[in-house]
Amino acid sequence: MAIEFNRIITLLRKERGITQKQAAQELGISQAQLSHYEKGIRECGLEFVVQIADYYNVSCDYLLGRSAERSGQTIKVEELPDAGGATSGSIYRGSVLPTMYKKLIENSLDILFDRLDQCRDKRVVTSVSNYLMLAVYRMFRRLYQAAPGNVASMFRVTPARWERDADAAMFLQEGELSATMAGENGACPDPAAFEMNTETLARDYPRHATSLMNLIKNSEEVIHKHNA
Repeated sequence: MAIEFNRIITLLRKERGITQKQAAQELGISQAQLSHYEKGIRECGLEFVVQIADYYNVSCDYLLGRSAERSGQTIKVEELPDAGGATSGSIYRGSVLPTMYKKLIENSLDILFDRLDQCRDKRVVTSVSNYLMLAVYRMFRRLYQAAPGNVASMFRVTPARWERDADAAMFLQEGELSATMAGENGACPDPAAFEMNTETLARDYPRHATSLMNLIKNSEEVIHKHNA
């Protein structure tokens, strides 16, 4: 929890575009004390948690990493907007879990592709889209092959090599994207299309930002779990 707190208060300060000295002065503490809080060297008291929550206009739950939403809102599956499609809003076999994850992913992709549209760089759009299609392909094929009765000839890439080839193709798409963003494939894409922070995301995508923030939170919990 402490790790989340120091990461988030540093993030909020940088998103506001103020120095550590300025924030410390406005909070009525020394810069050294704020620096220790941001680095996780010292733990603050509850009174300071409330004070800094008011200062950045966020909830204490958000500061402590208990909520991915700045307001501290805990989402329910029925509160997530539908992204469209034949199965939108449906409950799979009486369970809300697939529906919730589907909405988190779809709504986050809406934001991602809106940014790609603003970028207007075919190379970036192609690399990102190919990578995502390959990820879906890998998961679908793994589930498909779990049933022995499913016919393998549905796919052109053979069972012996599809996994390695898909992995390699995904790495190549990441490499193409990195090279494009670094200007190695010609002119660099305009970085303005990708300038964002938690506040602007909530403002620009009021219906979908909650999904993205929760997708990020869930993904990083999975990462931490496997790194533990």
